[in-house]
Amino acid sequence: LVFAQAAVQREDVEEKYKWDLTRVYDSSEAWDKEYDEIVSLIPEVEAFKGKLGDSPQVLLGYHKAAERMSYLFERLYVYAGQSHHVNMADSDNNERWQKAQGLGTKISAATAWVQPEMIALGQKKITGFMEKSEDLAVYRHYYHNLFRTAAHILSEKEERILSLAGDVTAAPRNIFGQMTNADLKFGTFLDSEGNEVQMTPARYGTYMADPDRATRERAYKVYYEGYSKYVNANAAALDGSMKGDWFIAQARGFESCAQRATFSDNVEVELLENLIETVNANMDPVYRYNAIRARIMELDTLQHWDTYVPLIPDVDVEIPYEEAVEIVMNGLVPLGEDYQEALHTAFNSRWIDVYENEGKRSGAYSWGGQALGGPYMLLNYQDKLEDVSTLAHEIGHSLHTWYSMNTQPQVYADYTTFVAEVASTTNEAILLNHLLRNEKDLDKKIFLTNFYIKQIMGTVYTQVMFSEFEKTAHERLEAGEALSVKALNKIYHDLIMKHGGPKTHYGEVAGTGWGRIGHFYRNYYVYKYATSYAAATAFAKKILDEEPGALEKYLTFLESGSSDYPAELLKTAGVDLTTPGPIQDTCDLLSQLVDDLERLLAEKENRS
Repeated sequence: LVFAQAAVQREDVEEKYKWDLTRVYDSSEAWDKEYDEIVSLIPEVEAFKGKLGDSPQVLLGYHKAAERMSYLFERLYVYAGQSHHVNMADSDNNERWQKAQGLGTKISAATAWVQPEMIALGQKKITGFMEKSEDLAVYRHYYHNLFRTAAHILSEKEERILSLAGDVTAAPRNIFGQMTNADLKFGTFLDSEGNEVQMTPARYGTYMADPDRATRERAYKVYYEGYSKYVNANAAALDGSMKGDWFIAQARGFESCAQRATFSDNVEVELLENLIETVNANMDPVYRYNAIRARIMELDTLQHWDTYVPLIPDVDVEIPYEEAVEIVMNGLVPLGEDYQEALHTAFNSRWIDVYENEGKRSGAYSWGGQALGGPYMLLNYQDKLEDVSTLAHEIGHSLHTWYSMNTQPQVYADYTTFVAEVASTTNEAILLNHLLRNEKDLDKKIFLTNFYIKQIMGTVYTQVMFSEFEKTAHERLEAGEALSVKALNKIYHDLIMKHGGPKTHYGEVAGTGWGRIGHFYRNYYVYKYATSYAAATAFAKKILDEEPGALEKYLTFLESGSSDYPAELLKTAGVDLTTPGPIQDTCDLLSQLVDDLERLLAEKENRS
């Protein structure tokens, strides 16, 4: 009997597995009412124009009015985005999301005068205001950063033009999102039992782990055929996005998109370049691992669809969501009682939208903060160990937000993207160490070691490969060259072959893989996964080794939000990412894990 395994409809998902957005707005009418209130606040903020230098009280009054508007807008915007993401084909949700984005552009344009006026007042005058007002002194780091960036802040008129361009520069990313999550329909394929299965983004990962090679190949080809239907539109969208990045970089006086991206985090572009150089110099553990994989799978050459299947397939058990929650709770005990209480709150307050449904955005994220009363998490849980790790990852984001929003004033309540992946990957590292330390079964230990290796390869090596793709594509565009489908495919294919090594052979279709990476629409975001994982590796080791003060420093870091520059916050907590040490230590950890895998496999062979 051949049947189609269809995607689940949202109404068929149990309520307890859906996030509860009614805590934010209990009706669409409430959202509309707050939208109108935010619109009415814009003139109130604009009324401060030309008056910020009148007195400390006036400047403080501006901050409070702007924060009120920002607070309400964050709630409105995130709610609209999250409602849209659970059913991206719903026209009402899509309209509300577009309306929220449009309001964001209006607010940016209406406040384009603020930073130029503050800079015109001068650092000396504002410092004097802060000395006279304790409430205004809260903004000391905000102003330090403002004057640091002064050379790249334009006139009021120019800032307004850039703000008005926001909808235009965001369009390629929106096109990609709609195309891949709403319009893109994958075909079907036959599984190993002859069942016809409808491919979805979440099912792709599941079937790449299928022990039957022919099934993996069929699933892989159906998945990539889906993206190939839109490859030209996809290339045009990515070209438009990167041109938008380059437009803003040039307008603000940066020499490259990479310089603009790293400058925002107060680090040098050399950090990105050294990251790529260090990983490229440490490819040997990856090549050794792929050689082991080819030997175990009895293959001369690994195809792309051979690189995800577990080396010990019989251990790849299903893990229901409730069991995953228990595993994460137990694994993160080293983070202390207070962290455990926060985890309990997260898992029992409907923060999480657990399962995939038709029209739901693929992947996973944590989003929200003070204005929503806490973060929300989107998952597409599929009962695999990868999903347990993703749960630990996203709950790390959420509790970073939770600690920060409950400690910092609004101006510093959000952490920057440079440290955004630290808490999430620290959770993953601690969880995996817990599972490995407590596992006695040899096959399961091999399975977990292999999983740990794949995690480092995916979070560090693959993200650095993505960063090199971004850097190469951006530099090509910045030199005036075209980003055609052919050019993008070649850049990507060359990189995946370099990262695969001599035991891999990926066909031409693998070169189109850039077309499914949404992070390429966020200027140089992905390298921060690698730097964050390097920091996480260091934090996890210190905490698990019970280094005196390590846990306290880490929790203080979680509470710090954006109250200082991100690299300084990490340095205070004991990790210096401005040196190559942390990333080299992570590469060395991968090498050690490959050694461990070889030893465990040899032990298994000796027993048989």
